[in-house]
Amino acid sequence: MDRIRLIGGNPLNGTIPISGAKNAALPLMIASLLTDDTLTLDNVPHLADVEQLIRILGNHGVDYAVSGRREKQAEGYSRTVSFTARNVVSTTAPYELVSKMRASFWVIGPLLARCREARVSLPGGCAIGTRPVDLFLEGLQTLGATIDVDGGYINASAPEGLMGNRYVFPKVSVGATHVLMMAASLAKGTTVLENAAREPEVVNLADCLNAMGARVSGAGTTTITIEGVESLHGARHAVIPDRIETGTYAMAVAMTGGDVLLEGARAEYLQAALDVLGSTGATISSESAGLRIKRNGNGILPVDITTEPFPGFPTDLQAQFMGLMTMAAGRSRITETIFENRFMHVQELARLGAQISLSGQTAIVDGVSKLRGAPVMATDLRASVSLVIAGLAAEGETVVNRVYHLDRGFERLEEKLSRCGAQIERVSG
Repeated sequence: MDRIRLIGGNPLNGTIPISGAKNAALPLMIASLLTDDTLTLDNVPHLADVEQLIRILGNHGVDYAVSGRREKQAEGYSRTVSFTARNVVSTTAPYELVSKMRASFWVIGPLLARCREARVSLPGGCAIGTRPVDLFLEGLQTLGATIDVDGGYINASAPEGLMGNRYVFPKVSVGATHVLMMAASLAKGTTVLENAAREPEVVNLADCLNAMGARVSGAGTTTITIEGVESLHGARHAVIPDRIETGTYAMAVAMTGGDVLLEGARAEYLQAALDVLGSTGATISSESAGLRIKRNGNGILPVDITTEPFPGFPTDLQAQFMGLMTMAAGRSRITETIFENRFMHVQELARLGAQISLSGQTAIVDGVSKLRGAPVMATDLRASVSLVIAGLAAEGETVVNRVYHLDRGFERLEEKLSRCGAQIERVSG
């Protein structure tokens, strides 16, 4: 099993290209099930989760073709992928596939809308909380679907097709917003989704659906309106740059010091996180090519944060920010409001010398003057990269085990960091 080996202490200087967003690419890929024409997606990241979803879509009969990559980039970086679901051969998403990645459950929306039936296993993914699917099912029932849960599978049907309706999310859910937006695009009549997620990835999906002939308005606000159409056609659409990758590398620079251009990054996708980062003492500036992050020799200032749905501080950057705060000059408080079990990285950061205590859903971090390298173990995708951030500043050697978590969401992380001066490598076996 691969590991990441780091020797800390080097500042980061150079350019890091920001890849396409995993959290945008996955729903866009699933949207290919809505049409029998070809959907071509540019800037698709080369990640384990993307490859897994390609296998899942293939199970439903979706053909795919990969072509091209960014100019001057090595093999393995973001590429163009075309998906064609001309013949849906199965409306069942089996446990052995869905259990490996939670987002694969989202196929239930397009399958139900286009084929009027779907049998989908209850989902898997990172163990960061229960993350129930009740909002998905309640929303689909509001659109006229009949839902039955049997033997770990969701059996959904709408023999006469889905019908437009009004649905108010009891709480904000990005995944459920994706699913209901896709399902409603082929429903009869108008659907209004209230208290919808406002994330950039939701807007990216809405723009793609509209390019395919859907009538979606209001994406990016709390109320999304979808006027159903009889069918969708093919289109070409680009995956937005990854705001979580952007924030992760920005925090790595804030942790180590240095000067790095995050090529292709867009500030509006993570302004709350950038504002917080600026308060820690980092300097952030927008350039035509992306975002530049700098930190001179001054210390890291402590800042309190609370995770919130967009446009607030993202839960997917909470672990990385905690890694940064381990060396802040004082006490910080990090409150997690999205997932109830997303502090599993605390005990691993403690192995590096971090001083962190937990009080309910709040982590209290007392910054230390130095961290010391140690073997650590990744527990989920974002937790794993928080250990990398800490290891970049720790004295001596840090070895991060279970890096398959990293491969799910970060494209060529060790290569990007090493090009900026980090002493980091992947060790096989």
